[in-house]
Amino acid sequence: MSKQCCSTDVYLKLQKKEENKHNYGHSHVKKEKKGDHHNHSHGHDHDHSHDLEGKTAFQLFLPSGISLVLLLLGIGLDNYFPQDWFTNWVRLVWYIAAYIPVGLPVIKEAIESIRYKDFFSEFFLMVIATMGAFAIGEYPEAVAVMLFYAVGEVFQTLAVSRAKGNIKALLDQRPDEVTILEGGKLVVIKAEEAKIGDIIQLKPGEKLGLDGGLISETASYNTAALTGESKPDTKAKGETVLAGMINLNTVSQVRVTAAYSDSKLSKILELVQDATAQKAPTELFIRKFAKVYTPIIVLLSIVITLLPALFVDNYVFSEWLYRALVFLVISCPCALVISIPLGYFGGIGAASHNGILFKGSNFLDILANVQNVVIDKTGTMTEGVFKVQEVIIKPEFDKDEILKMVNALESQSTHPVASAIHNYVGEVDNTINLSETEEIAGYGLKSTVNGKELLVGNFKLLDKFNINYNIDTSNIVYTVIAVSYDKKFAGYLTISDSIKADAKIAIDKLHSMNIKVTMLSGDKSTVVDYVARQLGIDNAYGDLLPEDKVNKVKEIKTRNGSVAFVGDGVNDAPVIALSDAGIAMGGLGSDAAIETADVVIQDDMPSKIPMAIHIGKQTKKIVWQNIVLAFSIKAIVLILGAGGLATMWEAVFADVGVALLAILNAVRIQRMKF
Repeated sequence: MSKQCCSTDVYLKLQKKEENKHNYGHSHVKKEKKGDHHNHSHGHDHDHSHDLEGKTAFQLFLPSGISLVLLLLGIGLDNYFPQDWFTNWVRLVWYIAAYIPVGLPVIKEAIESIRYKDFFSEFFLMVIATMGAFAIGEYPEAVAVMLFYAVGEVFQTLAVSRAKGNIKALLDQRPDEVTILEGGKLVVIKAEEAKIGDIIQLKPGEKLGLDGGLISETASYNTAALTGESKPDTKAKGETVLAGMINLNTVSQVRVTAAYSDSKLSKILELVQDATAQKAPTELFIRKFAKVYTPIIVLLSIVITLLPALFVDNYVFSEWLYRALVFLVISCPCALVISIPLGYFGGIGAASHNGILFKGSNFLDILANVQNVVIDKTGTMTEGVFKVQEVIIKPEFDKDEILKMVNALESQSTHPVASAIHNYVGEVDNTINLSETEEIAGYGLKSTVNGKELLVGNFKLLDKFNINYNIDTSNIVYTVIAVSYDKKFAGYLTISDSIKADAKIAIDKLHSMNIKVTMLSGDKSTVVDYVARQLGIDNAYGDLLPEDKVNKVKEIKTRNGSVAFVGDGVNDAPVIALSDAGIAMGGLGSDAAIETADVVIQDDMPSKIPMAIHIGKQTKKIVWQNIVLAFSIKAIVLILGAGGLATMWEAVFADVGVALLAILNAVRIQRMKF
């Protein structure tokens, strides 16, 4: 694979992939969830820009500086203060000396490419063009082409480094060392040596090195590294705190629950570093285009040199060779193959900076074109923090006894409703003996207590088991939990959830982008309709089982085109897999979200949904600006070059100048406010 195809392909190889900086041979890109197309790249996969990394700006520009000084002196001696000694071989040696600092690394790369059977790399184009210019005595032009090409490479490296900044910063969020309590003493050890169960002590202002549970009563943390949000997050005893969080006010103690390499931050970094492997269609097209385009350009250059001999009366070989060389330099596809991946990379970086993780640049494209956003209700648009509002238990049942049984059964579930009941009733009574407990997806829980059947869930659960009840719940705008014991309807609890502060803003922004919003929920239709009315959502459907959600999404896709589904990423896996892009909210709390979703919003803010779409749209806009810019300028100068109206100097602008303009345009996205 040529360098031009992949000069920006390996941007995000972070610490653990450092040894792969020069990645020859077989590179296998991970399975893509959508479309499952594998991308096998054989051959030479070498990134010249990485040779330049790890050096200071002075070191990067030094070879170009030496060449520039020698070139300017040579041009001066040629044109402005000619010397008798500056002729023939002295002049040739002078310009060769000017050529070597910038030309030698490129010649080495061209040979390396040929060794890996990649004959038409951009290095090869540059070497042919400059050697040809030397052959016909155009020494200053030969040096100038290579000099400007080298300067372009340096700027590319600097642009890549800047684009890496946001994501590299994530790596710095974990300290190398942590202070642990060992036998009543504080000991400083390397973070990766900390074991599960160790107790870390954090001073105010210190960063946490590993994931753990808070032992101190309360502590406030700055979570900006993980969520992009700078407001303090106060945690209570027993709550999870994550690597990268900064302890704010008091000394706090944390018990380690995951190894250094298994922390959420490690997963996030891995996710983002794999993101550039999943190419957007535009990127894949440019790669294929470059592989076909470059040999055609070499062939056309040969035709431009030799064909006129058959038609032109006063044919001068060197003149037509010069035109062919100009053509060759202009047509080098650097601008496209550098700036397009850099544009997508910038989009992924800008999103990471705002606490949104894209699993691939293809999802930036998908979100840019999305026409429908389908959202889950609980935990996505609402807080997911339930409170019991009222408890109605029929007089023939012992209210306390029923509530204790309900609490014991709900303690088997991870649903937010379970914690609401637990908070209302109190500690679980361990004397209650549950047997044959099962969770029925979309309905609720079933168990046997004292040999009698206990059902806790929605009224559909009671219907399923033929339990008679005489309650009309259609007017209750709360979530209703029905209870049946010993085949008899025992009563119900109403539970309410509050709408998130920025949910309305999110829906309004989506509408301003002409995106239709549909809410799907397993909750009661009256509750779902109530929330939808509050937020101005276009369509809302309640009382849905997981398979009903799948059918609704299929229906929306066939009717209205592309769909992005937003959920908590846990019980929505089938819908996420079916949608064009699956977005998981509050990904910090869920490994499943990080695994199944294509886009992970790290905090719980619905306003990040339109932000993710906006970043996708801006990225696409910048990529297409670069494609149009590169093609139009190159087309104009190509025509002038073939007609003999453009010299090597114009050719250098059309190549390196356009590449630099495209790079500058691509890094703009890093500075944008979303």
